Amino acid sequence: MNAYLKELADICGIEKNLTFHMSRHTFSTTVTLSNGVPIETVSKMLGHSNIKTTQIYARITNNKISSDMQILADKLQGLNQAYKG
Repeated sequence: MNAYLKELADICGIEKNLTFHMSRHTFSTTVTLSNGVPIETVSKMLGHSNIKTTQIYARITNNKISSDMQILADKLQGLNQAYKG
């Protein structure tokens, strides 16, 4: 698996030493968690028996924080308008 990742890195011009662990971490953080997939789902996909193991992968990005706060602001705005209505 690591040999294939090294080959892909060469083809793509990536100078980092790609590994299976790195790809697993990237998938769990960048592809799933940062796009709103619940941590419970990611945990199941990764085959973790304890969600605490998944939390190691769960690096929170600034974009995710911003997105989550915008969702909260929109919900609060809706509640505020309903209260005034």
